Amino acid sequence: MTLEGRFDEAAGVIRVGADARQRYHDSRGYGYPLTGNEIALAPVEAAHLLFRGDLEAVIDDGGERLDFRSFVAREPGDDFGVRFLVYADLRSRGFYLSPAAEPWVTDPPEADFAVFPRGKGPRDGEVEYALQVVGERTDVNATDLEAGVLAVVDEESEITYFEVSRRAPDGTTDAPLPENCGADLLADRVVVWEPPLSLYEEAFFGQPLEGREYDRPTLQCSLLEATYLAERGALELDPDAVRDRGREVEGERFDRRLAVYTALRERDVVPKTGYKFGADFRTYANVETVDELDHSELLVRVHPTTSVFEPRDLALDVRLAHGVRKTMVFALVDDAADGDIEWWSIERLTP
Repeated sequence: MTLEGRFDEAAGVIRVGADARQRYHDSRGYGYPLTGNEIALAPVEAAHLLFRGDLEAVIDDGGERLDFRSFVAREPGDDFGVRFLVYADLRSRGFYLSPAAEPWVTDPPEADFAVFPRGKGPRDGEVEYALQVVGERTDVNATDLEAGVLAVVDEESEITYFEVSRRAPDGTTDAPLPENCGADLLADRVVVWEPPLSLYEEAFFGQPLEGREYDRPTLQCSLLEATYLAERGALELDPDAVRDRGREVEGERFDRRLAVYTALRERDVVPKTGYKFGADFRTYANVETVDELDHSELLVRVHPTTSVFEPRDLALDVRLAHGVRKTMVFALVDDAADGDIEWWSIERLTP
């Protein structure tokens, strides 16, 4: 016997009686129990049961019987269409999931759905993914990023899943810095004359002017590198002059990028330009010598915390990083809080 549900529009749920608890909740993780065998379904859960033919109809407050087509046409709730597509996709992959809200889930995450491990449901108290859902034209505010999974539904209803996590880079590179190396400030870079070999070969600052054929390299340093070195007394340059030149060259971005560059160095990570990859930095966690350098591990994009991302741009960055066997990390700098930095890693995920 196929059951019918009744739309309780005041509560925003669909009530289903008879043996609904055993049939839908206990065995397949839909809804939450009410009294007796009655359960309450979220609209997206009811829509999925209608779509599968497991629920015959939903009766609205006016007594109209709604099948799947007429129910979905009403689009109950914000972004119902994209949320239904993701819900149905994960169900087809063997996952149980519920709205990330009480009473479906105790202590729910800040997300659209709580996705449970395969073989488990809402009563097991274990959440595999906290899932947010957006359409490809829905902007994502940097301040709204949460650890979990972001599902993006494109205009052809295909779904891309991204794993979002906090990831503060750490490394083991710890080469000592020299003192008072002679240096000249040029238009948009600094030349360091006769530095010790360790400044390049162990600490990986700059690039040798002589290329690969050198005995004692003359280093060309970026303004970021030079500001960092000058602030620590490694160069005979006024750090304020170098920093001001950086601001002249690239505006307010310079201070933001300098904050991230400094934070990476203080974490014993070596940042180098990520220009070839469309990023601010590529990073090396463990540099012993330049001659034995491994591939860089991360690409870092620097943004203010007020940034707004288009899902298409996120997909582009993540795809590019994956294509060169790196992980994309976003460094979000709070310009209003003395340069506090949030580190977010975003990677493709196949649930």
